[in-house]
Amino acid sequence: MVIKPKVRGFICTNAHPTGCAQHVKEQIDYVKSQPQSDNKPKKVLVIGASTGYGLASRITATFGNGASTLGVFFEKEPTEKRTGSAGWYNTAAFQTAADEAGIYSKNINGDAFSNEIKAQVIETIKEDLGQVDLVVYSLASPRRTDPNTGEVYASALKPIGNGFTTKSLNTSKRVIEEVAVEPATEEEIAGTIKVMGGEDWELWMNALSEAGVLAEGVKTVAYTYIGKKLTWPLYGKATIGRAKEDLDRAATEIRKVTSDINGEAFVTSLNAVVTQASSAIPIMPLYISSMFKVMKDDGTHENPIHQIQGLFRDNLYSADRDLDEHNRIMQNLKELEDSVQDRVQQIWDQTQTETIDELTDYEGYNHEFLKLFGFEVDGVDYDADVSPLANINNLV
Repeated sequence: MVIKPKVRGFICTNAHPTGCAQHVKEQIDYVKSQPQSDNKPKKVLVIGASTGYGLASRITATFGNGASTLGVFFEKEPTEKRTGSAGWYNTAAFQTAADEAGIYSKNINGDAFSNEIKAQVIETIKEDLGQVDLVVYSLASPRRTDPNTGEVYASALKPIGNGFTTKSLNTSKRVIEEVAVEPATEEEIAGTIKVMGGEDWELWMNALSEAGVLAEGVKTVAYTYIGKKLTWPLYGKATIGRAKEDLDRAATEIRKVTSDINGEAFVTSLNAVVTQASSAIPIMPLYISSMFKVMKDDGTHENPIHQIQGLFRDNLYSADRDLDEHNRIMQNLKELEDSVQDRVQQIWDQTQTETIDELTDYEGYNHEFLKLFGFEVDGVDYDADVSPLANINNLV
């Protein structure tokens, strides 16, 4: 079939297998071209391994550090009539490249929040790897089922206390408009902490520790975003802010649990990036489009693979880390510089519907959005007839 993007509002409902494979290849080629840290992980578990920062972590570990990896994800398999999810195609391409390089890699597709997947991961580590020395936690989900009670929790990106009205770039209509955001209820606050906080990360590390599959000196990282003034209404004094506090709590507990093997646990703040969810979040499309404009002009723009390559080399496996007062690794310091944020604010204040393309890099934002699904990738013939089918090798 000929596969073209199907975008409905802020959702893309299909993916291009060749485009996703080419995008993965671009990231692999970038990592191979970069200098690496002398201290490297050898056996890595990536929870949330199929897209974004999780995929970038797996690529960096494998093709930058030569590490064996076990990847966990929850993706949709393609059929003869329907494309699979982008994460399915990404993983298929990654696995093929790992096989060709002769580097161990296996994959588990299922609900990472469940006890069953945790048990399957532990069994695979015992059989194949013995122990892991790095655990990357990069799950992104709007809801989570508690593995012990069966209760389903949903997240909500809302302010706490008072609602607010903000400027927003409506990506489906391509207009600047005002959006009112109501304050969160107590139930929504609790649900967001359950989904986006540190509980599941902590459960993973406790299970791995109890099973004896964590190596001496193990490191673990959980990824988050910490913004500044413009994004504070939804990322600071808001439901996600409470979830971030819980991530910090979990990191402290994980350090205690792994102290006997000299373990390290870090919450890591990374750049704001384009995701399918970001188009639906008030503030973020306009903020990211403005931020892209400023950082590209400065020559400091980084996408996920650049951020993660730098994280491994300059922070996670370096003796000199950029830590904030909460012991978080701050990989996105360039984005948070006052000079950058001041210019982003100026663009934000000035942008109207008729000046979106002139003042912001919305074109770059939209390009990155489509690229997530394998579209607008250089070197791909999108008029060619392609099969939507793709197998993931070494799927446990």
